[in-house]
Amino acid sequence: MSISMIGIDHNMAPIDIRALFAFTKKNAGEAMERLKEMKGIYGCVILSTCNRLEIWASVDDEVCPSLYEDLCSLKGIEDDKYRKYFVARQDREAVEHLFYLTSGLKSQILGEDQILTQVKEALSLAREHYTADGVLEVLFRMAVTAGKKIKTEVPFSHGNPSVIHQAIHTLEKEGYVVQGKRCMVIGNGEMGKVAAQTLQEAGADVTVTVRQYRSGVVNIPFGCKRINYGERTDYLPECDLAVSATASPNFTLTQELFESLNLTKPLILIDLAVPRDIEPTIGALEGITLYDMDSFHMDETPEELQKNLEAAGSIVSSQMDEFYQWLDGRDIIPRIQEIKAEAVNDLNLRIAKILKSTPMEESHRKKLLETVDTAAGKVINKLIFGLRDSLNQEAFLECVEGLEKIYEE
Repeated sequence: MSISMIGIDHNMAPIDIRALFAFTKKNAGEAMERLKEMKGIYGCVILSTCNRLEIWASVDDEVCPSLYEDLCSLKGIEDDKYRKYFVARQDREAVEHLFYLTSGLKSQILGEDQILTQVKEALSLAREHYTADGVLEVLFRMAVTAGKKIKTEVPFSHGNPSVIHQAIHTLEKEGYVVQGKRCMVIGNGEMGKVAAQTLQEAGADVTVTVRQYRSGVVNIPFGCKRINYGERTDYLPECDLAVSATASPNFTLTQELFESLNLTKPLILIDLAVPRDIEPTIGALEGITLYDMDSFHMDETPEELQKNLEAAGSIVSSQMDEFYQWLDGRDIIPRIQEIKAEAVNDLNLRIAKILKSTPMEESHRKKLLETVDTAAGKVINKLIFGLRDSLNQEAFLECVEGLEKIYEE
């Protein structure tokens, strides 16, 4: 059994290519169920975010399934031209990638912690659909543990480095001041709420669209106003900046919609969705500046952030070692148990004649044998696991193989 993954992200493909392979939460659940039914796949987890799509699977080494071909089958894509945008990783390389990813060290914006929540949600969804096997369950849980440890022990000095924070930073570098601007956020999901709260904290006048306006039912960030989603068109001419961050498969803002608007001032649009929320051709209209997910990145890593990243890397390394110990132990423990059983039986045979000739009641003899079995098992465990702790993995496995040969018939 091996751990395999394929992935496409912001470093390898533009947003429109990534959108072809993106999944909604509902679609991801259905896709994982179909994947697990495919030959050679024991378990799977799908991670689909604005910046990346990754499929994780524990696979049969003899079957060697193609995760790329399986993904294309799920998406109804027959053209092989997209293969070049994907990277495949296996076993140790795959494990290392997930740990660094979950810790925010491979994100579009270094150190961002939104990916930690996304990985947790991916595992939770796999559990709901019964697609995560034991190995993927432990792998993802330990990766999340590493991410949480970094979040509490290594607070990144530049604050919450989410995409909207970087967007505001980019605008400020270009001379645009968010404070006092009238902003609309389309979408009240996780990213929409973060965007609204961040803009509000930056001093903007923020209004959030909601699908159903029922006071007290739909929560929006404190200090923000709300309007019905259907009123977004009427409110746009009053805005200086609009952010769209929904999971909708359709555009929330189209060029046709803008052709009927009377805009009297410049408008900045920020599209934080994959697939896109805002029709790209809108960016060519006069007075409109359009940004998407690929518009924002960190040009360089500040010195203080670099130190924090090194500290985070140390935590990741430690947590990865713990996973490998579990994984190696998972395969070796059954073999150790067999060696222990053979050794205990060997001891029983050697002392059987002595015990038979020793005067005592049968019940006492039986209890003594049980005590000897338990003690012998503990001694053998201590010896074998002591070897494991004092030798490197290769030398320890050689010792186990040698012990197994002792009792081969």
